[in-house]
Amino acid sequence: MSKLDVMTFGCRLNTYESEVMRREATAAGLSDLEGGAIIVNTCAVTGKAVTDAKRAIRKARRKNPDARIIVSGCAAQTEPDTFALMDEVDLVLGNEEKLLAHSYRQLPEFGVNQFEKVRVNDIMSVKETASHMVEAIEGRTRAFVQVQNGCDHRCTFCIIPYGRGNSRSVPAGEVVSQIQQLCDNGYREVVLTGVDLTSWGGDLPANPSLGRLVQSILKNVHGLERLRLSSIDSIEVDEPLMDAIASDQRLMPHLHLSLQSGDDMILKRMKRRHLRDDTIRFCQDVRSVRPDVVFGADIIAGFPTETEEMFQNSLAIVEEAGLTHLHVFPYSARQGTPAARMPQLDRSIVLDRAKRMRALGAKRLEEFLESRVGQNADVLMERDGLGRTVQFTPVSVDKAEAGTMVKLQITGHDGTRLMGTVLDQNKAA
Repeated sequence: MSKLDVMTFGCRLNTYESEVMRREATAAGLSDLEGGAIIVNTCAVTGKAVTDAKRAIRKARRKNPDARIIVSGCAAQTEPDTFALMDEVDLVLGNEEKLLAHSYRQLPEFGVNQFEKVRVNDIMSVKETASHMVEAIEGRTRAFVQVQNGCDHRCTFCIIPYGRGNSRSVPAGEVVSQIQQLCDNGYREVVLTGVDLTSWGGDLPANPSLGRLVQSILKNVHGLERLRLSSIDSIEVDEPLMDAIASDQRLMPHLHLSLQSGDDMILKRMKRRHLRDDTIRFCQDVRSVRPDVVFGADIIAGFPTETEEMFQNSLAIVEEAGLTHLHVFPYSARQGTPAARMPQLDRSIVLDRAKRMRALGAKRLEEFLESRVGQNADVLMERDGLGRTVQFTPVSVDKAEAGTMVKLQITGHDGTRLMGTVLDQNKAA
């Protein structure tokens, strides 16, 4: 039997969807193709992400000359012709089509012409998001559960709404059912994912909030040990979610913020809905009810019109909000977005600012790691020798197996991860 490979780029939602794609493509017979099949699930968040996907496709063709190569994901949705024109690519599927078995079924006969090579629907016409039950995620001790897709906001730098469509939510009952099955299958940690996670429920009857969904999961799912949220928009966090953060230790004390900038003018030009003081206040409020919380954030360096003074405000908010884990993106113009038409900075300035922001992030992380030395931590092992604390901090551990929950004494760090000695080990059920 020939192998079916799935290559994933980008966000946690893509990680989840890749497993759905693997299942649906297998059902369509791609795993039986002579020569094999390779699915590339792309990301469009930056120009570099698209370039990386194209490079990976060319490399995959060189290594697998007889394989069928299918390209999908956000970059395929937003610029299908870019991939259709590549000789290495056999089929281009949109973000709706990639999750359906019948989209793959004509491929084994390979009777497609150039027109049929692209199967990409108008994503804005998609009105619902299916639950797409995934019973296990290959090679992982945590499971990702898609509860929302798409985005109704139009940040001036972002191409993703045009790849994902408008916001759609999975009903709470389906979410609870899926997480229960994952827990029954032995998963100890679940991550809720979405393109704009905190907008969950806005399109459902009675407009329930993400906080209500989280409370329902914690109340109704038996055996769930850890629940995490992927990136959130702090301005949309409501009282029920704050209550859950404060009252239930199973909701992990690690929140990743879609911050993007620490300067009010740049935030307005980005068409964000928060200001710098909103973020600082949010972090203070959460710490007041959950002192062990750790914050991460996405930050764009070198946005069009950003002055050095504006950039200094972004550097300052890292300290003022107490951010620990930074995902830093040098600004990359995406064709079709308003920001691409704004006055651009010299590329050397953009890259220099990204470097300086990353250096600050490394400093903040090292300070946090140092503060943990000598303390005890509960760690879920992802693979033999590596696990994560409740704050999502990576830990190197000797003599601990994947899938176990261990109590450690933190003995040191290497600047990027903690090191620990096992005090107690509890194997997964």
